Amino acid sequence: MSPSSTGSRTSGITVARVAALAAIVLAVIVIAVLLFRGNGAETYTFRFQNAGQLVKGDDVQVGGRRIGSIESIELTDNNQAEVKASIYKEFVPLHKGTTAIIRATSLSGIANRYIALTLGRSDAPELAEGSTIVAESTTAPVDLDQLFNTLDPKTRKNLQNVVQGFAAQYQGKGPQVNAATKYFAPALSTTDRVVRELTSDQQAFTDFIVSSSRLSTAVAERRDDLSSLVSNANATTRAIAAEQTSFSRTLQLLPVFLRRANTTFVNLRATLTDLDVLVAESKPATRRLAPFLRELRPLVAAARPTIRDLSRLIRLRGPNNDLVDATRKFPALERVARPAFQSSIAALRQSQPVIEFIRPYAPELVGWLRDFGQGASNYDANGHFARVQPIFNAFQFNNNVLNPIPPDQRLQGLQSGVLRRCPGAASQAPVDGSAPFTDGGNLGPNDCDPSLVPPGP
Repeated sequence: MSPSSTGSRTSGITVARVAALAAIVLAVIVIAVLLFRGNGAETYTFRFQNAGQLVKGDDVQVGGRRIGSIESIELTDNNQAEVKASIYKEFVPLHKGTTAIIRATSLSGIANRYIALTLGRSDAPELAEGSTIVAESTTAPVDLDQLFNTLDPKTRKNLQNVVQGFAAQYQGKGPQVNAATKYFAPALSTTDRVVRELTSDQQAFTDFIVSSSRLSTAVAERRDDLSSLVSNANATTRAIAAEQTSFSRTLQLLPVFLRRANTTFVNLRATLTDLDVLVAESKPATRRLAPFLRELRPLVAAARPTIRDLSRLIRLRGPNNDLVDATRKFPALERVARPAFQSSIAALRQSQPVIEFIRPYAPELVGWLRDFGQGASNYDANGHFARVQPIFNAFQFNNNVLNPIPPDQRLQGLQSGVLRRCPGAASQAPVDGSAPFTDGGNLGPNDCDPSLVPPGP
């Protein structure tokens, strides 16, 4: 191997090693830059009334998204918490009007706080890096310990008893509590509306509180009476519970009763309005009512025996001896008499055409009953007497000539449908044309023939 070839190989190996070493150095430089250059964050200072259990490294969030973290927490000269936080480059600069509040991620931990920002408007002045957001624009949380520390020992003990009482109340009633929880949100919204209505008029609400205080004082002065009232109410409640079935039935009927009562009350309102007119008109007469009542008093006293007898007639001790007992027999009487009444109604309906046909002949019938005894009777020592003999037609009058009718045809006049005279056709027609009577044309050919009239003028 020649020296030239050996130098070439050595030169190639050296160049490759140098290139690899340069690549490693470049990667290290890139990593160092990424690790030590930072993320371009800017630092801002937030002042709170207290740190609210914040620790270094806690998040700074906007709308639930992390935009930075807490770098340090210090105490100022006026005992405020000064919290420095770094905000990522893409979320800076902050603008004037930005507010901060310390929140907890959950109720189950202690060191689980973060700062939630509400950013100012984008057209507001920008806040330079390192600016301080003062305590007037920040809100610190109020822990339960702070609230409890404001209470005296007696109040804290009573509150402990309340909590233990709730625990005893809900013990073993988890399903019922879960079923009632779904109504909690509607109850809160309704309570919120009630509170807004109460606070809408501060003066009226204040007067209500003062009056309630006076009422409580008055009630406290009568605590013995109130204790008796509670005892009586307890006895009343037990009596109602003993009649639970009847009370439940009453509650079921109550809506129907209230609907009907509402209609009654509406009608009663109109009645009372009309009654006002009656009362106004009756006022002059009431002045004479007292003398009338004085004169009526003897009548009432004298009517007592009559009223007593009437009361005895209506209701008397014992069975089947008064008007009430007789009234109770009416349904049985009605059931017995119903067939007879139905038959009578059917008979009246069937006789109605006959009565309608006979009605126009009533004058002839009455006249016949009135004049038959006088016109056709003879006299003896006892007065009128009559001999009745049926005489059938023996002649037929045609052209002013009496023609004899054969004996076998003399009974045709009695056959049904041969002669149908109209009412009033038994005598000569009067000059005014009131007979024969055709009832204004209502008696047609099937009822009577108006041409059947006696011969002669």
